[in-house]
Amino acid sequence: MASLRPALDPRLHAFRDDLADVRLKDRVDADRFVDGSDAHVRVPVTALRGRPEPDGPRDTELLFGETVRVFDTANGFAWVQAVRDDYVGYAALDDIAESVRAPTHQVAAVRTFVYRDADLKSPMQSWLSLNAPVVVTRLDGRFGALDGAGFVFTDHLRATGSFVRDYVAVAEQFLETPYLWGGRSSLGLDCSGLVQCALEAAGVPCPRDTDMQEAALGTPVPEHEPLQRGDLVFWKGHVGIMVDGATLLHANATHMKTVEEPVEPAIARIAQTDGPVTSIKRLDARA
Repeated sequence: MASLRPALDPRLHAFRDDLADVRLKDRVDADRFVDGSDAHVRVPVTALRGRPEPDGPRDTELLFGETVRVFDTANGFAWVQAVRDDYVGYAALDDIAESVRAPTHQVAAVRTFVYRDADLKSPMQSWLSLNAPVVVTRLDGRFGALDGAGFVFTDHLRATGSFVRDYVAVAEQFLETPYLWGGRSSLGLDCSGLVQCALEAAGVPCPRDTDMQEAALGTPVPEHEPLQRGDLVFWKGHVGIMVDGATLLHANATHMKTVEEPVEPAIARIAQTDGPVTSIKRLDARA
């Protein structure tokens, strides 16, 4: 007899035949259920892959300081779920640290450097991307001391719980950033990664993939209503952000970077590969 349980999206729910999140105990079948344990990312960015292999598909990325729930470790990989957006996948075990601390700040610049000392001429030890959560233990002049080691320029940080108002202005800062499938950092991102990063900076919860975003974000713009700044234009497998009524901002594989271009020619070109526009969504005023 077929199961009457509703199908769960494996991108957002941690379950395999051999192991599953204990929270899914009444919803999936598995040999064993576990609570999982919280950990955090300890490198600037790490891939979250679809398979526990170095060349497994990069489904998305995790940023420094982000919390993950670890369900299993084997062969150099951790099977985790990101607390930020519930995405499930495999991260390199060496990129995950077991301890977790509540962040005090997030990175507010597209990219910032971590210096050895509170001095811009001191050696650069690492880098951090927009929205990376950090713990600042003290302010030392123009720099904030990070828990563990290093200093970040204070103006490149914002206090946890504070957000920008114009998410489009955030997205515009990624212009010319290289396109990277599954990317969501300042080194490279894809179309839905750009939308997620920008909305996160504005305090708007946003799922990771295009189909999830189309289903969850905003309200449909009626046909023939003029487009406006902040509208999201969706195709099957693609999304862009309107800068104004005529200009589209998007990370795309045609230009292999984030660009602004007139929306009408873009719609015509994208229709040849991804089909017609499937919806246009408008977010509330806060975004």
